[in-house]
Amino acid sequence: MTSTAPDRSIDETLAELVEEFDLLGDWEGRIEYVIDLGKDLPPLPEEARIEANKVPGCAAQVWLSMRPQGERLFFDADSDSALSKGNIALLLRLYSGRLPGEILAFDAKAALDRLGLPSALTRQRANGLNSMVGRIREAALAAG
Repeated sequence: MTSTAPDRSIDETLAELVEEFDLLGDWEGRIEYVIDLGKDLPPLPEEARIEANKVPGCAAQVWLSMRPQGERLFFDADSDSALSKGNIALLLRLYSGRLPGEILAFDAKAALDRLGLPSALTRQRANGLNSMVGRIREAALAAG
């Protein structure tokens, strides 16, 4: 559970992800990479696996909790699905440790489109990804 501010801007982090995704080529390689990202997520504490932290609209169970620290928002998450866990890990790489204003100013839909992620997912999984982003944005709105 990292509690240090990211050393890159959110746009630099996205550019890094785009570069990584471009090296992977096809959508199968990208999905496999996303699943690998999820494997690196630290386990979510049991006390965070509560109904209030569940993200609605996901094909799998996804938990997302927020830890404000100073002005920054840190997110912890987990899922019972390898792909959903990877999707949320990718979002945490972009969003965790950011200021609420940074989160709200970032165009997540455009970013995910640049990665080619929604088109590689089923409609239900793409909707779940949007729900995860929505939950992060709600937390930023509430904190800002």
